[in-house]
Amino acid sequence: MNKLLISGAVAAFAVVGIVSASAQPAAGFYIVRDATTKKCTIVDQKPTTTTTTVVGDGVYKTRTEAETGMKSVKVCTEQ
Repeated sequence: MNKLLISGAVAAFAVVGIVSASAQPAAGFYIVRDATTKKCTIVDQKPTTTTTTVVGDGVYKTRTEAETGMKSVKVCTEQ
């Protein structure tokens, strides 16, 4: 009976670990510039298209950091 309870507890912790790992937020935020409109935006995934280019210092940990960074990116402030 004890082995069954311990096995159940271990299985429950494993499921909780998998669920919490998949609920993690995005890896970071990127400042991207659209090639046609010349507008800068903040996205939560690295762009995979050729119509946008990552500008700035790469990956920002929070959206607030990306917004602050966008103010200092020259191609974003020249509009």
